[in-house]
Amino acid sequence: MNASVVIAGNGLLADYTAEELESRSGFHIVRLPGFAEGTDMPDAADLLLVLHDGWAPADHLAAEEASVRTGTPWLRAFAAFGEGIVGPFVRPGKPGCSQCADSRRLLAGRDRMEMWELQRRVTADRGEIPNGWASRPALRLMSAFLADEAEAAVRGHKPRTEERIGLFQLLTLQNSFHRFLPDPLCPVCGNLPEDSADGARIALKSNPKASPDVYRVRPMEELKAVLADRYLDPRTGFLNGRALDLVSPFADASVNLPLLSGDEGCAGRTHNYADSVVTAILEGIERYCGMSPRGKRTAVYASYRELKSDALDPLRVGVHAKEQYDQPDFPFQPFDPEQPIDWVWGYSFLQERPILVPELLAYYSTGCGHGFVYETSNGCALGGSLEEAIFYGILEVVERDSFLMTWYGRLPLPRLDPATAGPELALMVERVKAVAGFDIHLFDSTMEHGIPSVWALAKNAAGRGINLICAAGAHPDPVRAAKGAVHEIAGMLLTLNDKFEAQRERYERMLDDPFLVAQMEDHSMLYGLPQAEERLGFLLGGSRPQQPFFERYAPRARHADLTDDLNDMLQALRRLQLDVIVVDQTTEETRRSGLHCVKVLIPGMLPMTFGHRLVRLEGLDRALRVPAELGYVRQPLTAAQLNPYPHPFP
Repeated sequence: MNASVVIAGNGLLADYTAEELESRSGFHIVRLPGFAEGTDMPDAADLLLVLHDGWAPADHLAAEEASVRTGTPWLRAFAAFGEGIVGPFVRPGKPGCSQCADSRRLLAGRDRMEMWELQRRVTADRGEIPNGWASRPALRLMSAFLADEAEAAVRGHKPRTEERIGLFQLLTLQNSFHRFLPDPLCPVCGNLPEDSADGARIALKSNPKASPDVYRVRPMEELKAVLADRYLDPRTGFLNGRALDLVSPFADASVNLPLLSGDEGCAGRTHNYADSVVTAILEGIERYCGMSPRGKRTAVYASYRELKSDALDPLRVGVHAKEQYDQPDFPFQPFDPEQPIDWVWGYSFLQERPILVPELLAYYSTGCGHGFVYETSNGCALGGSLEEAIFYGILEVVERDSFLMTWYGRLPLPRLDPATAGPELALMVERVKAVAGFDIHLFDSTMEHGIPSVWALAKNAAGRGINLICAAGAHPDPVRAAKGAVHEIAGMLLTLNDKFEAQRERYERMLDDPFLVAQMEDHSMLYGLPQAEERLGFLLGGSRPQQPFFERYAPRARHADLTDDLNDMLQALRRLQLDVIVVDQTTEETRRSGLHCVKVLIPGMLPMTFGHRLVRLEGLDRALRVPAELGYVRQPLTAAQLNPYPHPFP
């Protein structure tokens, strides 16, 4: 029986494809001029091909509607700006449509804003942009490929362009194929579930580890096999660039996360480049998930007063001081319990129930320039299971809280001897000194909860460039915490030197005016100045001897299950009545690879902010109380005693 194939479109590509299919047995061809208003498509067609010699995005949108209406799978091909684009093959009702492919392809391009606007205008005008580069041989090549795809589709095989597009260079005839992921926010095929209290409930499951000293549930080799192919592509990936850092003391790598607002680099730092690339991809996925709701549709819009019994009191997470809000150009407004806002569901481990959280606290880009606080990616984490993601989300909150607690209290932390932590850490410290000319100083910054934390400080011994750089780490294994902090430092030591020297005068002005510290990088650069070193005298000064790791940290529990490690941290925080609230940020893109993403909030802990005017300390009495509890001072601090300078977190 013949398969009915509808070819919509006028031009050489449509003509050549019709000829190619007619030369093969088993096809009945129906020609349509396109999808102008009033055009009817046969209901009984087996396949729809929408083919243009130029770019007609309005026809592609109309084809999506016709496909859903008639239940007909379809495939497009067109020529634009020197390229022939084939795909994707679209099955009605299944995610991964032409609009998803367009959004990924346009976003990955360097001229994304211009192309986005051009597509919008051409679609609104129902026009077509002609292509002057299309040669007859190139269109013939595309038509032969289209016929192969059509034959595969009607014979029940998987077309090559399902969730992929083919790109044909119209002058050279070179071609390549690129995977794209369906866009969960796609207006055509996206179908986000509604956020709900039941969906936010968390019952921790077992996560057996390969060994007690492993704190991941997915082997790195397993991740290498899928991540780059699925998420990293120069033309259609939501990560679209990769670079290796050949300057850093270690094998650092980065990938690019393209956003409408610009490109954002995501780094991976390990001892080999293959692992660093995977780590960078994971960081890019984590940032993508954490910026806005892409896994659930926010469904609650109300005031705190209306939701008080089921909602987190936003004042518990730390807000800006009245003096900050009173500034004429301050970008945030004081929290108003009567003002309706968007809320998402999270899970409170202390209360053991779902709890509503302001959306701007759960997704960090939603709080830029509106709302009541500046929220960063603090507490966002990705894992091979939900439990693993929560584990690392807690550690990030703890790491940054311990750093800020040390800074604001100017705590003279105990020094650590890296030579007592095993050969790998000692060799890392020696390599940083040999390659970059920096001495590494390590300090025990563990707070009252007992989760091991480390402050690392690199001091320039060479004379030129950045003088000091700080970083932090937290982990049940304090040696891992120290290694993480050293990796973080090493990734910045040499790459920032030229920029620091070029803009030294700008950073010197920040010494006298802390409110000039406005961007994340400013915090590091300010303390690159030798004149700023005295502000870290509470760490570097004095004659405190280095202490062995095994004396500073109690022997850790060695569990065979990562969930037991997670429960140890939850219990340590529960004893202090510190709640752990988890918002699941997992999207369909991550779920495909068995990855989970969360945002962890621990009300009472100090949130990391960047830009000195955006400090959030109001309502967080731990900064005043805990230094005395740990014996660093004799009595609780007052707000006036807190360190007034911008913090040096990178």
